[in-house]
Amino acid sequence: MTMHQAIATPIFPAETLDRMAELYPSQAGLLHHRLDEHPLLSLGALATLGESLPAGQVEYNPGDLPVGIRPEDVPSNGLSIGETIRTIETNRSWAVLKNIETEAGYRALLMDLLGELEPVVAPRTGAMLMPQGFLFISSPRSITPYHFDPEHNILLQLRGRKVMHVWPAGDERFADRREHERYHTGGHRNLPWQDAFRGGEQQVPLGPGDAVLVPVMAPHFVANGDAPSISLSITWRSEWSYRESEAHAANALLRRLGLDPAMPPRWPDYARAKTVGWRIARKLKLVS
Repeated sequence: MTMHQAIATPIFPAETLDRMAELYPSQAGLLHHRLDEHPLLSLGALATLGESLPAGQVEYNPGDLPVGIRPEDVPSNGLSIGETIRTIETNRSWAVLKNIETEAGYRALLMDLLGELEPVVAPRTGAMLMPQGFLFISSPRSITPYHFDPEHNILLQLRGRKVMHVWPAGDERFADRREHERYHTGGHRNLPWQDAFRGGEQQVPLGPGDAVLVPVMAPHFVANGDAPSISLSITWRSEWSYRESEAHAANALLRRLGLDPAMPPRWPDYARAKTVGWRIARKLKLVS
């Protein structure tokens, strides 16, 4: 699938770029977009895309899950990815199509969107590295469990409504440093959930035309509304995000040696020695 509809006018209005400049990179918040009907983003196009992607680029399961669930406890919905997307209105499921930039048309769309954000992003966190796109298709009232992600992320709501529940990044009340270390040494993104976390989050309601900025490693879960939902997540990494990841991985190594390292700083400029040490250790094959 290679078709791409050229974007004639900016998708992100000027006031959204101004708001992004206030929030990025450390704060979550509501943004807006003008990405309306697009041939690559219809339900039929997404089903076709899902059927064309390798198995490792699709994930789908029942959507009526607890907010907190271990990845090994997530059941199958008994359908194929194409069936899941085409019948999303009634099958009570949740699906994600990962790394859509491997398809030429979707990569062009992704790069158009990220290009509009670059004047805000580059002065703050440098080059936009490893651009990736993810499409989420959700049944009414489905739940995306509590988790975090290593990328800078903007989620654009295209169809339906949902509420993003997002907690502060780097706050150990909601994700202990050991959870970061586990994730950055190959663990799953899902996090342990406690009902006591309620009240510490920012709730961001989203409808078509809305978007939300989600900071690197900010814990969050998503509750879908009463209609099927389609969302597009556009993500990128930065040298800063890689340094934070490497600092957590280095801490995991120190913990295995019997130490109890502190949580790395959110802006890890002074963690350079630790992250450089981790990179050297990997080159020397001292760690995997």
